[in-house]
Amino acid sequence: MHDSNQPIWRPSEQRITQANVTRFIHSLPLSGFKPQSVRLAPEQQGYAELHQWSVEQPELFWQSVWQFCGMVGWQGKQVLQQGESRWQRPKSNRDALWFPEAKVNYAENLLHPANTWPDDLAIWFENERGEQQRYTWKKLSEEVSSVQQWLINCGVQQGDVVAAYTPYLPQTVIAMLAATSLGAIWTSTSPDFGVESVIERFGQVKPKVLFICDGYTFNGKTFDMTDKNHDILEHLDTLNDVCLIGYLKPNDQGKPSGVAPEGAATKGIAPKCAATSVSTHSWLSIMTHYQPQPLNFTRVRFNDPLFVLYSSGTTGKPKCIVHSVGGTIINHLKEHQLHCDVKPKDRVFYYTTCGWMMWNWHVSALASGACLVIFDGSPVYPQTSVLWDLAQRAEVSTFGTSAKYLEAIEKAKLSPIARYSLSQLRTLCSTGSVLYPEQFDYVYNHIKQDLHLASISGGTDICGCFVLGNPISPVYRGECQQAGLGVDIKVFNPSGQKVNRGRGELVCTHSLPNFPTGFWNDTGERYHNTYWDKFDNVWHHGDEVEQSIHGGYLFYGRGDTTLNPGGVRIGTAEIYQQVNTIEGIIDSIAVGKNIDRNEQIWLFVQLQKDMTLSNELQAIIKSKLKSSCSPRHVPNQIFAISEVPKTRSGKLVELAVKQVVNGKSVENLGAIANAEVLEEIKRVVLK
Repeated sequence: MHDSNQPIWRPSEQRITQANVTRFIHSLPLSGFKPQSVRLAPEQQGYAELHQWSVEQPELFWQSVWQFCGMVGWQGKQVLQQGESRWQRPKSNRDALWFPEAKVNYAENLLHPANTWPDDLAIWFENERGEQQRYTWKKLSEEVSSVQQWLINCGVQQGDVVAAYTPYLPQTVIAMLAATSLGAIWTSTSPDFGVESVIERFGQVKPKVLFICDGYTFNGKTFDMTDKNHDILEHLDTLNDVCLIGYLKPNDQGKPSGVAPEGAATKGIAPKCAATSVSTHSWLSIMTHYQPQPLNFTRVRFNDPLFVLYSSGTTGKPKCIVHSVGGTIINHLKEHQLHCDVKPKDRVFYYTTCGWMMWNWHVSALASGACLVIFDGSPVYPQTSVLWDLAQRAEVSTFGTSAKYLEAIEKAKLSPIARYSLSQLRTLCSTGSVLYPEQFDYVYNHIKQDLHLASISGGTDICGCFVLGNPISPVYRGECQQAGLGVDIKVFNPSGQKVNRGRGELVCTHSLPNFPTGFWNDTGERYHNTYWDKFDNVWHHGDEVEQSIHGGYLFYGRGDTTLNPGGVRIGTAEIYQQVNTIEGIIDSIAVGKNIDRNEQIWLFVQLQKDMTLSNELQAIIKSKLKSSCSPRHVPNQIFAISEVPKTRSGKLVELAVKQVVNGKSVENLGAIANAEVLEEIKRVVLK
């Protein structure tokens, strides 16, 4: 067992010297960077002093990030415009505007390396079927140009929404770059989401154009998307145009069910579908018809919308979280270059889908001149080592994954260190759930010894990280290394007082460029109530954390009742929306049960008097959730109860039920209208 007071890894002098963050420190003007003494080990002071300066002088810091990381665009003279909130606050962190005069374009930032290295690789793609695709910067830019021309022909302009319901494919990246090059807003989700979940998301943001695919494979099984695509097209009445990517059949010019064959090829326009009134095109026809032209980039204001990401939907419809163009660019440049030490021509891999914010985070690595390494399919199919085969073959320098994946390959007794040299691998990032101390041991014993292991944590809320890696300081078992540069996080108790030692809630006490601009179609009230209402002028994130003696952070999970099976956040409202429509079910409540360091979904259903919880009914429930939501929404256990416990105002008391199933006491029984049901639940789960 490793001594937790001693680092499990220290960077070499060569690593420290060559790190981007070291060069960044040396680039700062002496008048701007005045380190203060800190009570940490000498080997940590470089970063700790830099972090202290970055939160004391945030305007100088973010201005320096823009310059050092090579952000493309016009910066303007003003760095920070203090917000004047509707809540009568003279300086509101919530309403502050970063770089209010700046003009930037996301796609221009991601594609500018094409001017320097046109023949180098920009995308390395493989899937579980053994198929491969390679894109040079030149080829990437050319295909972006073709799709850009098609989108212009579709009438897409600045501020329009373009959506994708696809796997993580090179074509998805190209479509996103083409849309954002025009100043359009991009949103996406993955094909394992059911039709209702997709409509619930896209139906709020009303896309003008949608990219879909014919199907995909996962774990050796083929999933045809024809029926799902058709159902979605019928319900998204704002769509004008659809592009079908032939993923299972790349040369197929086919269309979703009910869509007429293409015509008018000379104009690049397909006839309308009688059922959906949507013009459709195949990806292949777009590539054939639109010859590459020089790309044009529409620069927009720094704080204009770029991405719409979605909350888990715990309290109703998923919140549509709007992220700005400039805030996303500058934060991702900072996180990639200063925290993950990404350099030009590096090969950066992250296992993710288009429905997770890590997709947005990963594609932004192009802006640092890195090559995206992408894998589509099961991470353990056709063999457990498939991702490490890819890492070796593609010479991956940054490997991104989740704690659950590392746990799975450890249980499978996979030891990549015995089979692969991984000579280029410098950084391994893990997110999605807590990385436990024993998993640090596994990484260093079985993957690579000289490796910067970065346990990172942030969220969809900021499309980035609050805490993450630091390549010039030691790594300690079980800890996220540091707070992000420019991020002034604290640990608060429920009264809003800072906790120096011990558990508390993660908060951020000042403004960040990558805070969302708000929620879609929200006056500001819902956004304020979600993040800013609990503590005065402070962002409340909801994670339960503790700062370590080394300056790192220990994470204990979410402070709310969002389900988190396998590290994937799931909203209970999505479950109820499906389960409560099943014949014989009156109501339901779902909570997380902690088992073996993972969280299982336990579902409790209130049945009609003539119904019993038969094996057949349980199968119907699971099938409904799998097809309408995703496999992750399927509960591990289902129980029948006489009533669903609720507050006196009729709200479900998920937290109380969660406390019961995890053997904890419920304190506020007086707020529960039918508190006796909690005793029934206790008896049911103890059977």
